[in-house]
Amino acid sequence: MNAKTSSLPAERKRGSGVKLVYDMLRDEILKLTLPPGSPVDEVQLAERFGMSRTPIREALVRLASEGLVETLPNRSTLVSNIDVLNLHTFFDAITLMYRVTTRLAAQHHRSEDLVAIRAQQAKFAAAVAMQDALAMISTNRQFHAAIAEAGRNPYYYGLFVRLLDDGRRILRLYYQSFDDRLPEEYVHEHEDMIAAIAARDIARADTLARAHADQIVRQIQRLFAADTRQDIPL
Repeated sequence: MNAKTSSLPAERKRGSGVKLVYDMLRDEILKLTLPPGSPVDEVQLAERFGMSRTPIREALVRLASEGLVETLPNRSTLVSNIDVLNLHTFFDAITLMYRVTTRLAAQHHRSEDLVAIRAQQAKFAAAVAMQDALAMISTNRQFHAAIAEAGRNPYYYGLFVRLLDDGRRILRLYYQSFDDRLPEEYVHEHEDMIAAIAARDIARADTLARAHADQIVRQIQRLFAADTRQDIPL
């Protein structure tokens, strides 16, 4: 057995270790079990997971690339803070992207796009029924990403997915405000958006997307800063 072959099991083990640490820390951050600003100690994590610090560091690098943790100049790592004071700028951007991507999907979608969008909506509805907040966050992201993809603009798609990812903890608070029992009417909002897209009704798609964003913002307003978005005509 040569050196390359003998190293494969260790590489697989390290790779699975990175994924384990990444998955568990990501879930704890998104659940807010690890609140914003919490210290993340490599030594403690290595002891907790029973592994060396190398896979711990690799997992933290991945989390940092998603904006969930940040490394300070003194090399300590913290769970990233939510910028409450500038939250209105996030609301501005994501509301605009809800509207733009839904409008474009109504204009440019293909039949296979509707299949993908409806499949993601079915997963979202199932997550809501199970009151599984993390599943709601991920399936909501995939639902709106499928709409953005149907709009056939890769720049808007990339920006929107980044905003959806940046807003995962905010969305966690949104679901938490309902005790993870999301009202059925908000599930139906997705269904109405699908119907407008399928009908190629661009104006209605825009109206529904704006209303969908507005109700999320109103709910979050009770927890964070006031909504100071500018009304951007399209």
